[in-house]
Amino acid sequence: MTYKSRPRITIVGAGNVGSTAAMRLAHRNLGDIVLVDVVTGLARGKALDIMEMAPVEGFDGHLLGTSDYADTIGSDVAVICAGAARKPGMSREDLLAINAAIVRVAVEQVLRWSPEAFLIIVTNPVDAMTYLAMDASGLPRERVMGMAGVLDSARLRAFIAMELDFSPADVHTMVLGGHGDEMVPIVGLTTAGGIPVRDLMPEETIRRAVERARAGGGEIVNLLQSGSAFYAPGAAVARMVDSLLGNKRRVLNVSGHLQGEYGHHDVCAGVPGLVGPRGLEKVVEIGLTAEEKAMFDGSVGRQRELVEKMRELGLLKG
Repeated sequence: MTYKSRPRITIVGAGNVGSTAAMRLAHRNLGDIVLVDVVTGLARGKALDIMEMAPVEGFDGHLLGTSDYADTIGSDVAVICAGAARKPGMSREDLLAINAAIVRVAVEQVLRWSPEAFLIIVTNPVDAMTYLAMDASGLPRERVMGMAGVLDSARLRAFIAMELDFSPADVHTMVLGGHGDEMVPIVGLTTAGGIPVRDLMPEETIRRAVERARAGGGEIVNLLQSGSAFYAPGAAVARMVDSLLGNKRRVLNVSGHLQGEYGHHDVCAGVPGLVGPRGLEKVVEIGLTAEEKAMFDGSVGRQRELVEKMRELGLLKG
């Protein structure tokens, strides 16, 4: 076995999300980072730019930008961000066939050089792409998870904090189901300063914050006109990698493969998951009200429809 002094993190896709994730990970000093992109010079330029921050910010990891997957050899974690971004009026589902091909190639190439790597999928539609990554890799669910709920819960926390004029750090919530429009907030577990939000806000205000969180990605797409969110997604990626490589064993909202939990099998959806050194170590089941369970079942059903659509299009092996 080749000795490595530091963990190695590969990020596939040097666009805004990938490069922001690389910067956030560099700041956390979690390891050396390899930024990969098919566009010649893009990954190299962004990696160099981040490296030039190191003397100012005081981080120590090395960043390498490349178009050659061979440079990713020995990676402990691979974050797949590559794919087409949404344009105004485009749903995540519109990206299905385009991004399925991109994710499959990325997964196969990463595992060719780093067969022991954990996979974190960011490419949209993320729940379907997480399922496709499992299909492409043949890996157990512990080693494949999607980044969605960490971002969705952060958006909901931010909007509740805005409504209350509280610190976002004091707002905590739980979000299940599909990413974005399909998210299922567990309002009964949502607190601000340890106080249930229902004791602090009227239901109408809570609903407004929830709907804005559901449409959070689309709101940014419409404002930017030529791109999609990247600061918050990049930070969410860093939080997941930190829990995995840093042995934090945090319960995070992730897209995981359900194997009977919550009454569902063979589909990926957002659930609370224990993320630690063995990856997605456990899907945590929480009690849901009848209304929440119905919403969750409906959301999971729509993720299953995307899986069946991929199967119909011949995008899956299994």
